[in-house]
Amino acid sequence: MVDTFIRHIRNKSLLDPSKIYLLASSGGIDSMCLDSLLTRAGINFEIAHVNFRLRGQDSELDEEFLRKWAEDSQKTFHVHHADTHAYATERNISTQMAAREIRYDWFEKIRSEQNLAGIILAHHEDDQIETVFLNLLRGTGIEGIYGMAEQRGWLIRPLLPFSRKMIRDYVLEQQIPWREDSSNAKTDYKRNKLRHVSLPALYSAADDARSNLLNSFARLKDTGKAFSVLFETWKKDKIKAHDGLYILSLTDIVKTSGASSLLYFWLRPYGFNSDQAQDILESCHSRESGKVFQSSSHLLNLDRNQLILASIPETFDYITLSEDDIECLLPEGRYDIIKIDGKESLDKTRQNAMMDLERLTFPLEVRSWEEGDRFIPLGMKNTKKISDFLIDLKVPLVKKHEVKVVVSDGQIAWVIGYRIADWAKATAATRKLLYFKKR
Repeated sequence: MVDTFIRHIRNKSLLDPSKIYLLASSGGIDSMCLDSLLTRAGINFEIAHVNFRLRGQDSELDEEFLRKWAEDSQKTFHVHHADTHAYATERNISTQMAAREIRYDWFEKIRSEQNLAGIILAHHEDDQIETVFLNLLRGTGIEGIYGMAEQRGWLIRPLLPFSRKMIRDYVLEQQIPWREDSSNAKTDYKRNKLRHVSLPALYSAADDARSNLLNSFARLKDTGKAFSVLFETWKKDKIKAHDGLYILSLTDIVKTSGASSLLYFWLRPYGFNSDQAQDILESCHSRESGKVFQSSSHLLNLDRNQLILASIPETFDYITLSEDDIECLLPEGRYDIIKIDGKESLDKTRQNAMMDLERLTFPLEVRSWEEGDRFIPLGMKNTKKISDFLIDLKVPLVKKHEVKVVVSDGQIAWVIGYRIADWAKATAATRKLLYFKKR
């Protein structure tokens, strides 16, 4: 096993004998096997152990066993005493999740403080199979087949190609001591139930069941990688970015094979889940224009013949502007406020505004528009609801939330970024202009 291990870490460039690593060790058979293999492969490492204080005296004996082992092996030993139950209660998570967060956070803290080259973990082939099935039981989809990576960031798992049986045979042959965790034999947890009940039953279905499963996982993982490449091509071709929005035409999704997966992988980074992706697709098929879906950070609007994705706008109360202010800072950008001669050429770009200064009453108020707000758009004689005005301009629903207005003495003078009010416009009699110019 030693020669196979050395070839593996060399072929995959997983470990460098010139560097020092951190071995995460429980004192169990897997980490003690890895300790021996690393030593015989000439890999330098320090030992890190978390005492979760979950098994009474056994937890203390595990720590003492590893402390003496590190001392006899002349290895630097790091230990962390955790109040796992308190951590779990404080964060309202399971004990297992608490233990996971505690150990990975602490391992990274030690690695960073000691400037070590990586964190070596003793996960092996059987752990990988269990992880894949646990992922599938959680409904993680094709990415659940990927399981654990041999190297991801600072985490390194050089034992993944080796089975639990190979590890046990090696440890017994080399007479390496280890600590047995009695909780591993219980079936209270999903992983242990898979390990002791479900997977043995599955393996018994055929002599080659285990190897076939591993081969199937490898092929599915490769298929997933191929899909990722095709997805990136599709996204680059079909998702259009404009003015802070991401737009997808319905014709580019509703009749596309794998549409639900394409939607999910597009929207997942923005906080949407697979169930939402399926609901969105169904709404696309039924053309439920106006429907809005929301994640913790984004809004997705089915707007006529397209899907429009936008960030949830920042909460905006209001600000006031005095006659002496020279700038207006809004979430969507900064405006310079300039007083210029009324005879200057007018800036007619939509994002800026020029208004007759003498028609305005200070302080001006800048706020989000509200239902029922009305104004007289430039060039018109009658008032119009801002909601109708924005509909006429075909402003997407997700963009309407961001619209703000400038109010002078109770009258809307400017729908920012769209149009000033007719009453505030410059005329031949205008002597001074108030110019809002976006930087």
